Amino acid sequence: MGHEVDVKEEWWRGATIYQIYPRSFADSNGDGVGDLPGITAKLDHVASLGVDGIWLSPFFTSPMADYGYDVSDYCDVDPVFGTLDDFRALLDRAHALGLKVIIDQVYAHTSDAHPWFAESRMSRDNPYADWFVWADAKPDGSPPSNWQSVFYGPAWTWDARRKQYYMHNFLPEQPQLNLHNEAVQQALLDVAKFWLDMGVDGFRLDALNFGFHNASLADNPPRANPDPTRPHDFQQLINNMSQPELVPFVERLRALTDLYDARFTVAEIGGADATGEMQLVTAGNARLNTAYNFDFLDGPQITPAYVAKVMARWPEGTWPSLAFSNHDAVRIVSRCAQGREPAAYAKLMLLLLLCLRGNPFVYYGEELGLHHAEVPFERLLDPEAIRNWPETKCRDGARTPMVWHGAEPQAGFGTAEPWLPFDPRHLAQSVAAQEADGNSVLQFARRAIALRRESAALRTGDFTLINADENLLVFTRRFGDETLLCLFNLGHETGQFLLPAGCEEITALGSALPGSGAWPVLSAYVGRI
Repeated sequence: MGHEVDVKEEWWRGATIYQIYPRSFADSNGDGVGDLPGITAKLDHVASLGVDGIWLSPFFTSPMADYGYDVSDYCDVDPVFGTLDDFRALLDRAHALGLKVIIDQVYAHTSDAHPWFAESRMSRDNPYADWFVWADAKPDGSPPSNWQSVFYGPAWTWDARRKQYYMHNFLPEQPQLNLHNEAVQQALLDVAKFWLDMGVDGFRLDALNFGFHNASLADNPPRANPDPTRPHDFQQLINNMSQPELVPFVERLRALTDLYDARFTVAEIGGADATGEMQLVTAGNARLNTAYNFDFLDGPQITPAYVAKVMARWPEGTWPSLAFSNHDAVRIVSRCAQGREPAAYAKLMLLLLLCLRGNPFVYYGEELGLHHAEVPFERLLDPEAIRNWPETKCRDGARTPMVWHGAEPQAGFGTAEPWLPFDPRHLAQSVAAQEADGNSVLQFARRAIALRRESAALRTGDFTLINADENLLVFTRRFGDETLLCLFNLGHETGQFLLPAGCEEITALGSALPGSGAWPVLSAYVGRI
Protein backbone atom coordinates (compact mmCIF):
# COMPACT_ATOMS: atom_id res chain seq x y z
CA MET A 1 0.00 0.00 0.00
CA GLY A 2 1.33 3.45 -0.86
CA HIS A 3 5.02 4.29 -0.97
CA GLU A 4 7.85 2.35 0.56
CA VAL A 5 9.56 4.07 3.49
CA ASP A 6 13.37 4.24 3.46
CA VAL A 7 13.74 2.29 6.69
CA LYS A 8 17.50 1.97 6.30
CA GLU A 9 17.96 5.72 6.51
CA GLU A 10 15.41 6.46 9.21
CA TRP A 11 13.78 3.26 10.41
CA TRP A 12 12.58 5.12 13.50
CA ARG A 13 10.56 7.88 11.80
CA GLY A 14 6.95 6.94 12.33
CA ALA A 15 7.93 3.60 13.86
CA THR A 16 5.60 2.01 16.41
CA ILE A 17 7.39 1.27 19.69
CA TYR A 18 6.01 -1.10 22.35
CA GLN A 19 6.89 -0.18 25.94
CA ILE A 20 7.64 -3.01 28.36
CA TYR A 21 7.81 -2.48 32.12
CA PRO A 22 10.18 -5.36 33.00
CA ARG A 23 8.87 -6.05 36.52
CA SER A 24 5.42 -6.70 35.13
CA PHE A 25 5.76 -8.52 31.80
CA ALA A 26 6.68 -12.14 32.62
CA ASP A 27 8.36 -13.87 35.57
CA SER A 28 10.64 -16.72 34.49
CA ASN A 29 12.07 -17.80 37.85
CA GLY A 30 9.10 -17.79 40.23
CA ASP A 31 10.07 -14.87 42.46
CA GLY A 32 7.00 -12.81 41.61
CA VAL A 33 8.94 -10.19 39.64
CA GLY A 34 9.14 -10.01 35.87
CA ASP A 35 12.62 -10.37 34.40
CA LEU A 36 14.66 -10.31 31.20
CA PRO A 37 14.35 -14.04 30.40
CA GLY A 38 10.60 -13.63 30.86
CA ILE A 39 10.55 -10.84 28.31
CA THR A 40 12.65 -12.88 25.89
CA ALA A 41 10.21 -15.77 26.16
CA LYS A 42 7.30 -13.46 25.28
CA LEU A 43 8.88 -11.57 22.38
CA ASP A 44 6.94 -13.68 19.89
CA HIS A 45 3.78 -11.98 21.19
CA VAL A 46 5.34 -8.56 20.73
CA ALA A 47 6.54 -9.40 17.23
CA SER A 48 3.06 -10.69 16.36
CA LEU A 49 1.70 -7.20 16.98
CA GLY A 50 3.74 -5.88 14.09
CA VAL A 51 5.52 -3.16 16.05
CA ASP A 52 8.95 -1.96 14.99
CA GLY A 53 10.68 -2.11 18.34
CA ILE A 54 10.48 -2.27 22.12
CA TRP A 55 11.38 0.20 24.82
CA LEU A 56 12.48 -1.41 28.07
CA SER A 57 12.00 0.59 31.26
CA PRO A 58 15.05 0.38 33.57
CA PHE A 59 16.51 -3.01 34.40
CA PHE A 60 19.82 -1.72 35.82
CA THR A 61 21.23 -2.36 39.28
CA SER A 62 19.11 -0.41 41.75
CA PRO A 63 17.87 -0.39 45.35
CA MET A 64 14.41 0.13 43.76
CA ALA A 65 13.40 3.16 45.80
CA ASP A 66 11.77 4.36 42.57
CA TYR A 67 11.65 0.93 40.94
CA GLY A 68 14.73 1.22 38.76
CA TYR A 69 14.75 4.94 38.06
CA ASP A 70 17.27 5.17 40.91
CA VAL A 71 20.33 3.58 39.30
CA SER A 72 23.29 2.36 41.35
CA ASP A 73 25.17 0.79 38.41
CA TYR A 74 24.41 2.01 34.90
CA CYS A 75 26.32 -0.82 33.22
CA ASP A 76 24.90 -3.90 34.90
CA VAL A 77 21.58 -5.70 35.31
CA ASP A 78 19.88 -5.85 38.68
CA PRO A 79 19.82 -9.48 39.89
CA VAL A 80 16.03 -9.38 40.17
CA PHE A 81 15.94 -9.01 36.37
CA GLY A 82 18.80 -11.38 35.51
CA THR A 83 22.28 -10.84 34.14
CA LEU A 84 24.07 -9.05 31.33
CA ASP A 85 24.08 -12.35 29.46
CA ASP A 86 20.28 -12.45 29.84
CA PHE A 87 20.11 -9.00 28.29
CA ARG A 88 22.36 -10.06 25.43
CA ALA A 89 20.06 -13.04 24.83
CA LEU A 90 17.05 -10.72 24.81
CA LEU A 91 18.78 -8.40 22.36
CA ASP A 92 19.69 -11.27 20.04
CA ARG A 93 16.16 -12.70 20.10
CA ALA A 94 14.56 -9.31 19.49
CA HIS A 95 16.85 -8.64 16.54
CA ALA A 96 16.14 -12.10 15.14
CA LEU A 97 12.45 -11.21 15.23
CA GLY A 98 13.07 -7.90 13.49
CA LEU A 99 12.51 -5.82 16.63
CA LYS A 100 14.67 -2.84 17.56
CA VAL A 101 15.54 -2.48 21.26
CA ILE A 102 15.42 0.90 23.00
CA ILE A 103 16.54 1.15 26.62
CA ASP A 104 16.00 3.82 29.26
CA GLN A 105 18.83 6.11 30.27
CA VAL A 106 18.48 8.14 33.48
CA TYR A 107 20.91 11.04 33.31
CA ALA A 108 19.38 13.57 35.71
CA HIS A 109 20.09 11.60 38.88
CA THR A 110 21.48 8.37 40.30
CA SER A 111 20.62 6.30 43.34
CA ASP A 112 22.05 7.43 46.66
CA ALA A 113 23.62 3.94 46.67
CA HIS A 114 25.66 4.70 43.54
CA PRO A 115 29.42 4.61 44.25
CA TRP A 116 29.72 8.10 42.76
CA PHE A 117 27.40 9.51 45.41
CA ALA A 118 28.85 7.40 48.21
CA GLU A 119 32.22 9.05 47.51
CA SER A 120 30.80 12.50 46.83
CA ARG A 121 29.11 12.74 50.22
CA MET A 122 32.23 11.81 52.18
CA SER A 123 33.97 15.18 51.85
CA ARG A 124 34.11 18.41 49.90
CA ASP A 125 37.47 17.70 48.27
CA ASN A 126 37.31 14.13 46.96
CA PRO A 127 37.40 13.28 43.22
CA TYR A 128 33.58 13.05 43.09
CA ALA A 129 32.87 16.01 45.35
CA ASP A 130 31.40 18.08 42.50
CA TRP A 131 29.57 15.25 40.70
CA PHE A 132 26.31 16.06 42.49
CA VAL A 133 24.56 19.31 43.42
CA TRP A 134 25.69 20.36 46.88
CA ALA A 135 25.09 23.70 48.59
CA ASP A 136 25.50 25.27 52.01
CA ALA A 137 22.55 25.92 54.25
CA LYS A 138 21.24 29.45 54.62
CA PRO A 139 22.34 31.18 57.85
CA ASP A 140 19.19 29.97 59.59
CA GLY A 141 19.86 26.36 58.55
CA SER A 142 17.13 26.23 55.91
CA PRO A 143 17.74 24.81 52.41
CA PRO A 144 19.67 26.82 49.80
CA SER A 145 16.57 27.58 47.72
CA ASN A 146 12.81 27.12 47.80
CA TRP A 147 12.87 24.35 45.18
CA GLN A 148 10.41 21.53 45.77
CA SER A 149 10.71 17.94 44.57
CA VAL A 150 8.26 16.44 42.10
CA PHE A 151 7.06 13.73 44.46
CA TYR A 152 6.80 15.62 47.74
CA GLY A 153 8.60 18.10 49.97
CA PRO A 154 11.77 20.15 49.49
CA ALA A 155 14.23 19.32 46.73
CA TRP A 156 17.04 19.44 49.29
CA THR A 157 18.18 16.95 51.94
CA TRP A 158 20.78 17.66 54.63
CA ASP A 159 23.84 15.43 54.76
CA ALA A 160 25.80 15.51 58.02
CA ARG A 161 29.00 14.15 56.44
CA ARG A 162 29.53 17.19 54.23
CA LYS A 163 27.47 19.50 56.40
CA GLN A 164 25.67 20.58 53.23
CA TYR A 165 22.40 20.00 51.45
CA TYR A 166 22.21 17.89 48.31
CA MET A 167 19.59 18.46 45.63
CA HIS A 168 17.06 15.92 44.33
CA ASN A 169 14.21 16.75 41.95
CA PHE A 170 12.52 13.48 42.85
CA LEU A 171 13.09 11.22 45.90
CA PRO A 172 15.84 11.95 48.46
CA GLU A 173 17.21 8.58 47.32
CA GLN A 174 17.74 10.10 43.83
CA PRO A 175 20.48 12.74 44.21
CA GLN A 176 20.81 15.17 41.33
CA LEU A 177 23.83 14.74 39.09
CA ASN A 178 25.76 17.93 38.38
CA LEU A 179 25.75 17.88 34.60
CA HIS A 180 27.50 21.25 34.58
CA ASN A 181 30.59 19.17 35.40
CA GLU A 182 32.21 17.98 32.15
CA ALA A 183 33.48 14.83 33.89
CA VAL A 184 29.91 13.86 34.74
CA GLN A 185 28.82 14.36 31.14
CA GLN A 186 31.69 12.21 29.93
CA ALA A 187 30.86 9.48 32.43
CA LEU A 188 27.27 9.38 31.13
CA LEU A 189 28.45 9.32 27.52
CA ASP A 190 30.67 6.38 28.47
CA VAL A 191 27.57 4.63 29.81
CA ALA A 192 25.78 5.26 26.51
CA LYS A 193 28.78 3.90 24.61
CA PHE A 194 28.73 0.73 26.72
CA TRP A 195 25.18 -0.08 25.63
CA LEU A 196 25.66 1.08 22.04
CA ASP A 197 28.67 -1.22 21.75
CA MET A 198 26.48 -4.06 23.01
CA GLY A 199 24.07 -3.42 20.15
CA VAL A 200 21.07 -1.52 21.53
CA ASP A 201 19.23 0.49 18.90
CA GLY A 202 18.68 3.63 20.91
CA PHE A 203 17.71 5.36 24.09
CA ARG A 204 14.67 6.79 25.78
CA LEU A 205 16.07 9.60 27.93
CA ASP A 206 14.20 9.86 31.21
CA ALA A 207 13.23 13.29 32.60
CA LEU A 208 15.93 14.79 30.42
CA ASN A 209 15.13 18.46 31.01
CA PHE A 210 15.65 17.91 34.73
CA GLY A 211 19.32 17.31 33.93
CA PHE A 212 20.54 20.86 34.45
CA HIS A 213 19.76 23.34 37.22
CA ASN A 214 20.38 27.08 37.46
CA ALA A 215 23.78 27.24 39.12
CA SER A 216 22.80 30.47 40.90
CA LEU A 217 20.24 28.44 42.92
CA ALA A 218 17.75 31.27 42.49
CA ASP A 219 14.32 30.64 44.00
CA ASN A 220 11.46 29.54 41.78
CA PRO A 221 8.69 32.15 41.58
CA PRO A 222 5.16 31.21 42.63
CA ARG A 223 2.70 29.88 40.09
CA ALA A 224 -0.43 31.93 39.52
CA ASN A 225 -3.61 30.16 40.61
CA PRO A 226 -2.03 26.82 41.52
CA ASP A 227 -4.08 23.65 41.85
CA PRO A 228 -1.75 21.82 44.22
CA THR A 229 -1.44 18.16 45.05
CA ARG A 230 2.22 18.52 46.00
CA PRO A 231 4.32 21.53 47.07
CA HIS A 232 6.07 21.82 43.70
CA ASP A 233 2.68 22.54 42.13
CA PHE A 234 2.86 25.99 43.76
CA GLN A 235 5.96 26.97 41.75
CA GLN A 236 7.01 27.95 38.26
CA LEU A 237 9.73 25.37 37.67
CA ILE A 238 12.22 27.64 35.92
CA ASN A 239 15.40 27.32 37.97
CA ASN A 240 15.57 23.71 39.13
CA MET A 241 15.23 22.40 35.53
CA SER A 242 15.00 23.42 31.86
CA GLN A 243 18.32 25.22 31.50
CA PRO A 244 20.02 26.20 28.19
CA GLU A 245 23.10 24.09 28.96
CA LEU A 246 21.05 21.01 28.05
CA VAL A 247 21.41 21.64 24.31
CA PRO A 248 25.24 21.30 24.11
CA PHE A 249 25.02 18.07 26.12
CA VAL A 250 22.35 16.71 23.79
CA GLU A 251 24.60 17.54 20.85
CA ARG A 252 27.45 15.58 22.48
CA LEU A 253 25.12 12.60 22.88
CA ARG A 254 23.95 12.82 19.27
CA ALA A 255 27.56 12.99 18.06
CA LEU A 256 28.16 9.73 19.91
CA THR A 257 25.09 7.93 18.57
CA ASP A 258 25.98 9.08 15.04
CA LEU A 259 29.13 6.95 15.28
CA TYR A 260 26.80 3.93 15.18
CA ASP A 261 24.40 2.86 12.46
CA ALA A 262 20.73 3.87 12.65
CA ARG A 263 20.42 4.62 16.34
CA PHE A 264 17.32 6.34 17.78
CA THR A 265 16.97 8.86 20.61
CA VAL A 266 13.71 9.98 22.22
CA ALA A 267 13.57 12.32 25.20
CA GLU A 268 10.93 12.54 27.89
CA ILE A 269 10.27 16.25 28.44
CA GLY A 270 7.81 17.60 31.01
CA GLY A 271 7.06 21.06 32.33
CA ALA A 272 5.19 24.23 31.49
CA ASP A 273 6.85 24.75 28.08
CA ALA A 274 7.33 21.12 27.16
CA THR A 275 6.62 21.63 23.46
CA GLY A 276 9.18 24.40 23.14
CA GLU A 277 11.80 22.36 24.95
CA MET A 278 11.04 19.24 22.91
CA GLN A 279 11.49 21.17 19.71
CA LEU A 280 14.68 22.77 21.03
CA VAL A 281 16.37 19.46 21.83
CA THR A 282 15.23 17.88 18.54
CA ALA A 283 15.89 20.79 16.15
CA GLY A 284 18.07 20.15 13.11
CA ASN A 285 20.20 17.06 12.56
CA ALA A 286 22.67 17.43 15.42
CA ARG A 287 20.35 16.85 18.37
CA LEU A 288 17.85 14.15 19.34
CA ASN A 289 15.51 12.44 16.89
CA THR A 290 12.28 13.09 18.76
CA ALA A 291 10.71 13.70 22.17
CA TYR A 292 7.44 13.18 23.96
CA ASN A 293 5.69 14.70 26.94
CA PHE A 294 2.49 14.34 28.91
CA ASP A 295 0.04 16.11 26.58
CA PHE A 296 -1.92 12.89 26.06
CA LEU A 297 -0.87 11.18 29.31
CA ASP A 298 -2.21 13.48 32.01
CA GLY A 299 -3.72 16.34 30.06
CA PRO A 300 -7.44 16.96 29.65
CA GLN A 301 -9.87 14.64 27.91
CA ILE A 302 -8.87 13.59 24.41
CA THR A 303 -11.38 15.64 22.48
CA PRO A 304 -11.21 16.67 18.81
CA ALA A 305 -10.27 20.21 19.81
CA TYR A 306 -7.52 19.04 22.14
CA VAL A 307 -5.99 16.66 19.60
CA ALA A 308 -6.06 19.45 17.02
CA LYS A 309 -4.40 21.82 19.49
CA VAL A 310 -1.58 19.41 20.30
CA MET A 311 -0.92 18.45 16.68
CA ALA A 312 -0.85 22.12 15.66
CA ARG A 313 2.22 22.53 17.88
CA TRP A 314 4.16 20.23 15.55
CA PRO A 315 4.49 21.86 12.12
CA GLU A 316 6.40 20.45 9.20
CA GLY A 317 10.07 20.09 10.09
CA THR A 318 9.35 18.93 13.64
CA TRP A 319 8.65 15.38 14.75
CA PRO A 320 6.86 14.37 17.98
CA SER A 321 6.43 11.08 19.76
CA LEU A 322 3.01 10.30 21.19
CA ALA A 323 1.70 8.06 23.96
CA PHE A 324 -1.76 7.64 25.48
CA SER A 325 -0.62 5.33 28.33
CA ASN A 326 2.65 4.58 30.09
CA HIS A 327 4.13 3.57 33.45
CA ASP A 328 3.56 7.05 34.95
CA ALA A 329 -0.02 7.63 33.81
CA VAL A 330 -3.54 6.33 34.31
CA ARG A 331 -4.33 3.92 31.50
CA ILE A 332 -6.28 5.59 28.69
CA VAL A 333 -9.46 3.49 28.99
CA SER A 334 -9.92 4.38 32.66
CA ARG A 335 -8.89 8.00 32.23
CA CYS A 336 -10.95 8.99 29.22
CA ALA A 337 -13.72 6.50 28.33
CA GLN A 338 -16.21 8.30 30.59
CA GLY A 339 -18.85 5.60 30.49
CA ARG A 340 -18.34 4.61 26.86
CA GLU A 341 -17.92 0.88 26.19
CA PRO A 342 -14.33 0.11 27.28
CA ALA A 343 -13.26 -2.34 24.57
CA ALA A 344 -14.68 -0.17 21.79
CA TYR A 345 -13.01 2.88 23.31
CA ALA A 346 -9.69 1.01 23.50
CA LYS A 347 -9.91 0.22 19.79
CA LEU A 348 -10.79 3.83 18.97
CA MET A 349 -7.78 5.13 20.90
CA LEU A 350 -5.39 2.60 19.37
CA LEU A 351 -6.46 3.53 15.86
CA LEU A 352 -6.21 7.25 16.64
CA LEU A 353 -2.71 6.88 18.11
CA LEU A 354 -1.60 4.93 15.04
CA CYS A 355 -3.06 7.48 12.60
CA LEU A 356 -1.50 10.60 14.13
CA ARG A 357 1.73 12.10 12.83
CA GLY A 358 4.73 11.15 14.94
CA ASN A 359 6.04 8.06 16.69
CA PRO A 360 3.33 6.08 18.51
CA PHE A 361 4.34 4.39 21.78
CA VAL A 362 2.05 1.52 22.79
CA TYR A 363 2.21 0.52 26.46
CA TYR A 364 2.10 -3.17 27.39
CA GLY A 365 -1.53 -4.18 27.95
CA GLU A 366 -2.79 -1.32 25.81
CA GLU A 367 -3.19 -3.86 23.00
CA LEU A 368 -5.61 -5.69 25.34
CA GLY A 369 -7.56 -2.59 26.35
CA LEU A 370 -6.62 -3.02 30.02
CA HIS A 371 -8.23 -0.77 32.61
CA HIS A 372 -6.08 1.06 35.12
CA ALA A 373 -5.85 -1.49 37.92
CA GLU A 374 -7.40 -0.93 41.30
CA VAL A 375 -4.59 -1.48 43.81
CA PRO A 376 -5.64 -1.42 47.49
CA PHE A 377 -3.75 1.00 49.69
CA GLU A 378 -2.09 -1.77 51.67
CA ARG A 379 -0.59 -3.20 48.44
CA LEU A 380 0.76 0.11 47.10
CA LEU A 381 4.50 0.25 46.48
CA ASP A 382 4.93 3.48 44.52
CA PRO A 383 6.36 6.00 47.02
CA GLU A 384 4.59 8.91 45.33
CA ALA A 385 1.22 7.18 45.52
CA ILE A 386 1.67 6.23 49.16
CA ARG A 387 2.76 9.69 50.24
CA ASN A 388 0.00 11.56 48.37
CA TRP A 389 -2.86 9.08 48.75
CA PRO A 390 -5.63 9.41 47.69
CA GLU A 391 -4.87 12.57 45.68
CA THR A 392 -2.67 10.80 43.17
CA LYS A 393 -2.84 9.06 39.82
CA CYS A 394 -1.43 5.88 41.46
CA ARG A 395 1.29 4.73 39.10
CA ASP A 396 1.06 1.21 40.55
CA GLY A 397 -2.29 0.84 38.76
CA ALA A 398 -0.49 1.11 35.42
CA ARG A 399 2.21 -1.39 36.43
CA THR A 400 0.29 -4.51 37.42
CA PRO A 401 1.28 -7.81 35.76
CA MET A 402 0.51 -8.65 32.17
CA VAL A 403 -2.34 -11.14 31.81
CA TRP A 404 -1.35 -13.98 29.50
CA HIS A 405 -3.85 -16.74 30.41
CA GLY A 406 -6.78 -15.74 32.59
CA ALA A 407 -7.54 -19.32 33.63
CA GLU A 408 -3.98 -20.24 34.67
CA PRO A 409 -2.45 -19.63 38.11
CA GLN A 410 -1.09 -16.07 38.29
CA ALA A 411 -2.65 -15.48 34.85
CA GLY A 412 0.39 -17.04 33.19
CA PHE A 413 2.67 -14.29 34.51
CA GLY A 414 4.69 -16.73 36.64
CA THR A 415 4.37 -19.35 39.37
CA ALA A 416 4.43 -17.08 42.44
CA GLU A 417 2.21 -14.28 43.65
CA PRO A 418 3.34 -11.22 41.71
CA TRP A 419 4.87 -8.08 43.18
CA LEU A 420 1.65 -6.15 42.48
CA PRO A 421 -1.81 -7.77 42.53
CA PHE A 422 -3.85 -8.52 39.45
CA ASP A 423 -6.99 -6.51 38.89
CA PRO A 424 -9.72 -9.19 38.61
CA ARG A 425 -11.20 -7.30 35.63
CA HIS A 426 -8.02 -8.02 33.68
CA LEU A 427 -8.38 -11.80 33.74
CA ALA A 428 -11.09 -11.84 31.09
CA GLN A 429 -8.90 -9.60 28.91
CA SER A 430 -5.96 -12.02 28.74
CA VAL A 431 -3.89 -12.60 25.63
CA ALA A 432 -5.19 -16.16 25.35
CA ALA A 433 -8.83 -15.07 25.54
CA GLN A 434 -8.34 -12.35 22.94
CA GLU A 435 -6.38 -14.59 20.58
CA ALA A 436 -9.50 -16.72 20.30
CA ASP A 437 -11.78 -13.76 19.56
CA GLY A 438 -11.54 -12.25 16.10
CA ASN A 439 -13.33 -9.14 17.33
CA SER A 440 -11.03 -8.55 20.30
CA VAL A 441 -8.98 -5.45 21.04
CA LEU A 442 -5.82 -7.52 20.50
CA GLN A 443 -6.82 -8.65 17.02
CA PHE A 444 -7.83 -5.10 16.11
CA ALA A 445 -4.52 -3.76 17.46
CA ARG A 446 -2.66 -6.03 15.05
CA ARG A 447 -4.73 -4.81 12.12
CA ALA A 448 -4.28 -1.16 13.08
CA ILE A 449 -0.51 -1.52 13.52
CA ALA A 450 -0.28 -3.31 10.15
CA LEU A 451 -2.25 -0.50 8.54
CA ARG A 452 0.31 2.03 9.77
CA ARG A 453 3.29 -0.14 8.91
CA GLU A 454 2.10 -0.60 5.31
CA SER A 455 1.18 3.05 4.70
CA ALA A 456 3.82 5.67 4.08
CA ALA A 457 1.11 8.31 4.49
CA LEU A 458 0.39 7.17 8.07
CA ARG A 459 4.00 6.48 8.92
CA THR A 460 5.67 9.64 7.66
CA GLY A 461 3.12 11.74 5.80
CA ASP A 462 1.76 15.24 6.27
CA PHE A 463 -1.05 15.95 8.73
CA THR A 464 -3.83 18.33 7.67
CA LEU A 465 -6.77 19.08 9.96
CA ILE A 466 -10.17 19.03 8.26
CA ASN A 467 -12.63 19.18 11.17
CA ALA A 468 -12.55 19.36 14.96
CA ASP A 469 -15.95 19.94 16.51
CA GLU A 470 -17.48 18.67 19.73
CA ASN A 471 -17.59 15.09 18.47
CA LEU A 472 -15.73 14.57 15.21
CA LEU A 473 -12.03 14.81 14.49
CA VAL A 474 -11.23 14.56 10.78
CA PHE A 475 -7.80 14.93 9.18
CA THR A 476 -5.81 13.72 6.22
CA ARG A 477 -2.40 12.06 6.06
CA ARG A 478 -0.58 12.43 2.77
CA PHE A 479 2.66 11.12 1.31
CA GLY A 480 3.34 11.38 -2.42
CA ASP A 481 0.21 10.35 -4.28
CA GLU A 482 -1.29 8.53 -1.30
CA THR A 483 -3.84 10.50 0.74
CA LEU A 484 -5.83 8.96 3.58
CA LEU A 485 -8.81 10.51 5.28
CA CYS A 486 -9.06 9.68 9.00
CA LEU A 487 -12.28 10.28 10.96
CA PHE A 488 -12.89 9.67 14.66
CA ASN A 489 -15.93 10.26 16.83
CA LEU A 490 -14.23 11.17 20.11
CA GLY A 491 -17.36 12.64 21.64
CA HIS A 492 -20.51 11.43 23.34
CA GLU A 493 -23.03 12.10 20.57
CA THR A 494 -23.48 11.32 16.88
CA GLY A 495 -21.37 13.58 14.63
CA GLN A 496 -22.06 14.74 11.09
CA PHE A 497 -19.54 14.56 8.25
CA LEU A 498 -20.06 13.56 4.61
CA LEU A 499 -17.21 11.61 3.08
CA PRO A 500 -15.86 12.93 -0.22
CA ALA A 501 -17.07 11.13 -3.31
CA GLY A 502 -14.99 8.11 -4.25
CA CYS A 503 -13.45 7.61 -0.80
CA GLU A 504 -12.33 3.97 -0.54
CA GLU A 505 -12.69 2.41 2.90
CA ILE A 506 -9.58 0.77 4.37
CA THR A 507 -10.77 0.18 7.92
CA ALA A 508 -13.63 1.34 10.11
CA LEU A 509 -15.11 1.08 13.56
CA GLY A 510 -18.86 1.33 13.47
CA SER A 511 -20.25 3.02 10.38
CA ALA A 512 -22.43 5.81 9.14
CA LEU A 513 -25.70 5.00 7.44
CA PRO A 514 -25.00 5.09 3.71
CA GLY A 515 -25.20 8.66 2.48
CA SER A 516 -26.19 10.03 5.88
CA GLY A 517 -22.83 11.32 7.10
CA ALA A 518 -23.99 10.50 10.63
CA TRP A 519 -21.17 8.90 12.64
CA PRO A 520 -22.18 7.25 15.92
CA VAL A 521 -20.28 7.40 19.19
CA LEU A 522 -17.04 5.32 19.12
CA SER A 523 -16.99 5.13 15.32
CA ALA A 524 -13.92 5.71 13.19
CA TYR A 525 -13.04 5.53 9.52
CA VAL A 526 -9.84 5.44 7.49
CA GLY A 527 -10.20 5.66 3.72
CA ARG A 528 -8.17 6.44 0.63
CA ILE A 529 -9.09 9.56 -1.34
